[in-house]
Amino acid sequence: MTAPASPAKVRGETILAVDDLVKHFPITRGVLLQRQVGAVRAVDGVSFALHRGETLGIVGESGCGKSTLARLLMRLETPTSGRATLEGRDLLSASGGELRRLRRNMQMVMQDPYTSLNPRMTVGDIIGEPFDIHPDAAPKGSKRGRVQELLDVVGLNPEHVNRYPHQFSGGQRQRIGIARALALRPEVIVCDEPVSALDVSIQAQVINLLEQLQDEFGLSYVFIAHDLSVVRHISDRVAVMYLGRIVEIGTEEEIYERATHPYTQALLSAVPVPDPDARDDAGIIRLTGDVPSPADPPSGCHFRTRCWKAEDICAREDPPTVPRPADPHPSACHFAALRDPPGGV
Repeated sequence: MTAPASPAKVRGETILAVDDLVKHFPITRGVLLQRQVGAVRAVDGVSFALHRGETLGIVGESGCGKSTLARLLMRLETPTSGRATLEGRDLLSASGGELRRLRRNMQMVMQDPYTSLNPRMTVGDIIGEPFDIHPDAAPKGSKRGRVQELLDVVGLNPEHVNRYPHQFSGGQRQRIGIARALALRPEVIVCDEPVSALDVSIQAQVINLLEQLQDEFGLSYVFIAHDLSVVRHISDRVAVMYLGRIVEIGTEEEIYERATHPYTQALLSAVPVPDPDARDDAGIIRLTGDVPSPADPPSGCHFRTRCWKAEDICAREDPPTVPRPADPHPSACHFAALRDPPGGV
């Protein structure tokens, strides 16, 4: 297990910058003459910076836009608007050969370690496929050796290059996916819930592997997950998403120890405590109402319909994600404040 990141690591050079990224999926009616009657605001103005060598964790409820954000960064979805740059090069306007070159430097580890691998291809072909797309990444005749080296790096037997995905366990298949992502020696890897489909013991192995590879290859991660404890373990900074927006972002300590946004505080209060004697139901924040539809979000602050602090200004004005007097890290709440002792809400 690696040591926590130093503050200098977090303040390093920006490698990936995202500014006001938006993705709206149109809602249409009609069979022959379709017309747009609305839009699902999956990602609704996300901004953040990823520093070289750090891990930015992204957490939030299902449907908040985390995976759509990952697909936008990989250009698997076309954004509605916004800007994203990788080492100063525009990701969103690139196409053809330029996009191919940019993707070489930013790879993705998918959520499901089975459906993300072609069952008709051997492991050697799966891991070696990036070398077919980028022939200069592996000199002629060295492809098999590079594939075996990558298998060894992720803790698999290099002699298993001729096996198929169904012959491996879930954790081993995810290691194959990681090896494929490493093939072109990228600097940024987007991890879209890479351990959510694995057993707890295997999750720890994969997380430790990702940390080891980060130190060895100088990788930067955008790490998406539901599990707050996993995110805390691996992340240098954490961004909390709600209904397509980042509502709070800060270092691991700022988010987990000094959260100021009501939604973040509610999420943290719901984390299960393994010791029954240590449980305190009085400290749990129980939100009322349902999550609003991203096709018809509330005016002003999107969280106001479930927030116990909401006032008239919350419906009129959308609070920007900026540092607040309660704590210097950015929070999108007009009444951002450190939480009272358990039971105080």
